[in-house]
Amino acid sequence: MKGIFTIILLFIIQVFSAQEKDYAYANGVFRFEENKAQKVFTDWTRVRQSPSVDAQILDSLQTNQQVLIIKQDETILKLGERIANWYKISYQKDDKTSEGYVWGGNLCVGYRNKNGYDFLFGLTKTVNKKDKQYPEIIINQNIAAVKVVEGNMLIDEASFETGSGESLSYGTFNIESNHKLQNVELTLKAMVSGEACGIAGYDQYVLFKDKKLIALPQLMNVGDADVYYHTEEFIFPNDKGGVPNAFIFKMEEMEKDDKDREKKKKASKTYLWNGNSYKLN
Repeated sequence: MKGIFTIILLFIIQVFSAQEKDYAYANGVFRFEENKAQKVFTDWTRVRQSPSVDAQILDSLQTNQQVLIIKQDETILKLGERIANWYKISYQKDDKTSEGYVWGGNLCVGYRNKNGYDFLFGLTKTVNKKDKQYPEIIINQNIAAVKVVEGNMLIDEASFETGSGESLSYGTFNIESNHKLQNVELTLKAMVSGEACGIAGYDQYVLFKDKKLIALPQLMNVGDADVYYHTEEFIFPNDKGGVPNAFIFKMEEMEKDDKDREKKKKASKTYLWNGNSYKLN
């Protein structure tokens, strides 16, 4: 299994490097529709006169500021593993309507509102880290976050990893029930994934209770047609097979050998929830 992952990883790095030499393309999670509302994720996002980091700064916008996407500009900026277009926007501030350009990587991948709280999902930065299985390989790792805002005040923030740029083709952000976990008000689920085979997708569950965000262990799913797959999921108390005051992690993977025979592996572990925090049983 390690051999397959190594070959795929090196292939992805080579292909991505070759593409970067020819052109830059925006990550799918940063493609926003024109004439649609969007929200600012990065605090003090700069509004510029034109789509360039060298352009005059007209204003700065705080986290959760609503903007209207007027037009996507063709100019693309890459910061770390985040690649996004510039967007011409309009917004209301101090009883005045203003316009300018912002970089798409500073906007929310997704946002939701419930019970008077605004929940925001976005990317914050890229860091360099060693691969866990192959320390000689240095990978660029994106860091994302979920923020909860009440009015104009940031209440809490939970950060987590979201893979490399190849895993930013598609993203979703949804509010789910409390899954019958004691004292939990609701559950947030942030997801990013890639388009090609062999590119991992990541699911991040975040619990919300007493104005605090609690990130659960991250789930990773990857596969390549019918050659291999690796899946991870949680079984919550309200799911079939769930147990009270706990959530169960389940993993399954399959790999075909050179004779096309399937070799499967399964594993599970239980996390106990006491109404305030979780721990591995």
